Amino acid sequence: MKPFLMAFAVALVSSTVALADTPVTPAEAEKIKAALEVFGCTGGKMEKETEASGYFEVDDAKCKDGQYDIKLDKDFKLIAMTRD
Repeated sequence: MKPFLMAFAVALVSSTVALADTPVTPAEAEKIKAALEVFGCTGGKMEKETEASGYFEVDDAKCKDGQYDIKLDKDFKLIAMTRD
């Protein structure tokens, strides 16, 4: 049982590291800002997912009716918009 738990812990740690987000490039930031403006939103923390999907996340974007977390696909199209 102990070797199984150790293998599970190693797999968990390595999968967590692999799913880290990366900062967006200046060009990506401009495209994200343009996409947010369509919804009346600005600001927020922008990150790019490093997993295979390659989508973008904006945490705590300020919109006309509140604060939202927004996900955009690799083409900067809206995937999800959830209120904080």
